[in-house]
Amino acid sequence: MKFAKMHGIANDYVVLNGFKDGLRNPGPLAKELCDRRFGVGADGLLVVMPSKNADFRMRMFNPDGSEAEMCGNGIRCFGKYVFDHGLTGKKTITVETLAGTKTLDLKAAGGTVKTIRVDMGTPRLERPEIPMVGKGRAVNEELKVAGRTFRFTSVSMGNPHCVIFVNRVKDFPVTEIGPQIETHKWWPRKVNVEFVEVVSRKEVRQRTWERGAGETWGCGTGAAAVCVAGVLTGRTERKILNHLLGGDLNLEWKKDGHVFKTGPAVEVFEGEIAV
Repeated sequence: MKFAKMHGIANDYVVLNGFKDGLRNPGPLAKELCDRRFGVGADGLLVVMPSKNADFRMRMFNPDGSEAEMCGNGIRCFGKYVFDHGLTGKKTITVETLAGTKTLDLKAAGGTVKTIRVDMGTPRLERPEIPMVGKGRAVNEELKVAGRTFRFTSVSMGNPHCVIFVNRVKDFPVTEIGPQIETHKWWPRKVNVEFVEVVSRKEVRQRTWERGAGETWGCGTGAAAVCVAGVLTGRTERKILNHLLGGDLNLEWKKDGHVFKTGPAVEVFEGEIAV
């Protein structure tokens, strides 16, 4: 099977062309391909598929084989892949995901896409929509785990997020606290956890514990959730620069409710693997 290895700010993916290969059950395949010792190695598997309602359909699978509703860094790699590999010549495309249809603006130079601006849609803030137990919104709420108390804001950008603001994110025990929140009973489908340090009202630093993957160097939907949570808690402006371990993303929560994310995507190599 042919594949491409890509990354968006070091959030890396194996990308397969579903137009060519019959992929009836990609979940187990994701576990095999994403394994960093016995496979290609990646934070997720992206499958490019046809769509009846958009230009393309994206399916994204975590390293544990579970399917994610949406992936912010992955969808930028998806946009670069379909353009660079000649599946489209359009600079603006629509992509069907389990979190709805997303619009991508592709910025190309020299015949290849360099950066992508993604309309991430509007955040879902009511607990049943996230999904999270209870009613109403969870903004600056209290959460007790591992003998510690945190303030969190929960946001869905098509997938669930728990945003926690901390004083110094570099030293925060993400690998200790992250998995305990990921599987907390308040989030029935588990939750991605963002730990965020506010540098200024226009700048933040983020680390992410991603459900089904562990700590990743970048999370696009998480960065969008951080932008929303920063506004809701009065910590940041509606337009921010977010420094993640793998690179920077520009976020803006517009007055019409849509969150826009702009960042790079890179193809590292192509290859073949026996599966």
